[in-house]
Amino acid sequence: MCFYEPVLFLIPYFGPGCHMKKAISAVIALTSGIILLATALAVENEEDIEEPVEQRTGVIFEIDGPIGPATLDYLRRGIERAPNDGHELIILRMDTPGGLLESTREINKAILNSEIPVVTYVAPSGARAASAGTFIAYASHVAAMAPATSIGAATPVQMGAPQDPEEDEELDEDELEEELEERRQRDQPGSAQERKAIEDAVSYIRSLAERRDRNADWAENAVREAATLSASSALEENVINFVADNLDDLLEQMDGMEVETVLGTVTIRTENMQLETSEPDWRTELLSVLTNPTVAYLLMLIGIYGLIFEGYNPGAIVPGVVGAICLLLALFAFQVLPVNYAGFALIALGLILIISEAFVPSFGVLGIGGLISFVIGSIILMDTDVPGFGIPLPLIAAVSIAGGLITFSIIGFALRARRTPVVSGQEEMVGLTGTAQEDFEGQGRVWVRSEMWRAQCDAPITKGTKVRVTGMDGLVLKVKPLSEDGNTNNSEA
Repeated sequence: MCFYEPVLFLIPYFGPGCHMKKAISAVIALTSGIILLATALAVENEEDIEEPVEQRTGVIFEIDGPIGPATLDYLRRGIERAPNDGHELIILRMDTPGGLLESTREINKAILNSEIPVVTYVAPSGARAASAGTFIAYASHVAAMAPATSIGAATPVQMGAPQDPEEDEELDEDELEEELEERRQRDQPGSAQERKAIEDAVSYIRSLAERRDRNADWAENAVREAATLSASSALEENVINFVADNLDDLLEQMDGMEVETVLGTVTIRTENMQLETSEPDWRTELLSVLTNPTVAYLLMLIGIYGLIFEGYNPGAIVPGVVGAICLLLALFAFQVLPVNYAGFALIALGLILIISEAFVPSFGVLGIGGLISFVIGSIILMDTDVPGFGIPLPLIAAVSIAGGLITFSIIGFALRARRTPVVSGQEEMVGLTGTAQEDFEGQGRVWVRSEMWRAQCDAPITKGTKVRVTGMDGLVLKVKPLSEDGNTNNSEA
C-alpha cells in the first residue's frame, strides 16, 4: 500500500464521485515522485561535498654556493616561517663546496627543531654536498641525491699537502714503505687545535647519523679521511634515503614515509602536493654582499683611508663620513666571518705607516715597513681555508702594488725636494746682492730683490755701493760690501 492510499478512503466523504478520486490519486503520485527524485539528488550532492580533494603545499630553498652567514639567515628564517605559511614539507635543493662550520651548526639546529619534515636533495646532476653540505644532509629528516652527484669530504681542516705520484715511482719497495709511514705520521693533525676540531666534527656528525639512523662509520670517515660517495654508493651505504631523477620522482618515493620531528612522528603525504620556490629577500641579498670577504676587505680599506685623511685634513667631512660608514659595515661583516684580528691590526698599522710617509718623510722606512705589514695582515686576515671565504691573492697583490707605488712616489718627491735650492724664507736671502740707498755706518737702508730693507754693516757704506747679504737678524739684513767680500752673485738687485 502506498503512503497516499489511506487518503483515498476519505474522498467519498469529501467529493462527489470516483473521477475526483482518480484525479487526486494522480496528483499525489506525481508529487511523491518529485520528492523522491529531489531527495536522491540531495544525497548525491552531500556525498560530493564530504570528499573534497586535499591540497598540500611544500617549499623549496636553494643552496647554491658556499654556506655562510647569508645562507644561515635565509634558511633559518625560512624554516621557522614555513609551518605558519601552511607548508607541510621543506626541500633544500643543494649544490655546495662547503662552508663555515658555525653557520652549518646553526642551520642544523633549525632543521632539528623544525615542526615539519626537512628534505635535503643534492641536485641537479653534477652537484655536490661537500664538507658542510654533508653535515646538513645528515641532519635532515630525509636525504636524497640526483644521479651523477656526490657527497662527503667533510674534513674541517687541511690535513696535509698532496704528494707528487711521480716521486713515489722513483723509490724502491723499502724506501716507498718508509716514505708512506712518514707521510702517515705527517698527515696526522699536528696541532692540538686541529685535533680538537676534527674530534669535535666526528662526534657531531656521528650524533646526527644516530639521530637519523644513517651510516655513522662512513660519516666519521668523511671527516677523518675526506671520503666521498656517488649517489648510488651513498644509497647502498645507508647515507641517503633515495636516489631521485627529479622532484616529482622524489615526492613519489617519499609518499607515506614516517619521520620524527619535534612534534612527534609525522607521515609525509606528497599526493597532489604543490611545490613553490622561496627566493632570498633583500635582507639576505644585502647580507650576502656584505659578508663576501672581498667586499668586507675593500670596505675596511676605504674606512681606514677615509678616517686617516679626515684626521690629516680636519673639516673635510666627506672622507670621515664615508670612512666611518664603510668601517662599521666591515666590522659587522668581520663579526660573522672567521677573522684573524691580528691580521686586521697589521693592515691598519700598514696603512697608517704608508700614509705617514707623506707627512713625516723617512726616506722609505715608514712606507716600506707599512707595506710589509699590510701584505702580511691581508694574507692572514681570513682564518679559514673554506672555499669562497678567502681574500683573492690577486686583489691583495693589486692593493699592495698601489700602496708600494704611493710609497716610492713619496720617497722620490722627498729626494727631489732635498736637492732643490731654497726659494723662500731667511735661507733664500743669504747670498743675494743689493744696493745701498744712503750713506750709513752701522744701520741703513738697502735695496734687495725689488724691496727696501734695513741693513746692518760693521764697515762704512756709501750710497750706491753694492752689498752682499750674509745673514738675517729678524727683519734686519746683515751685509758686507762686495769689495771686501771678494765674491759676486748672479742675483741682481
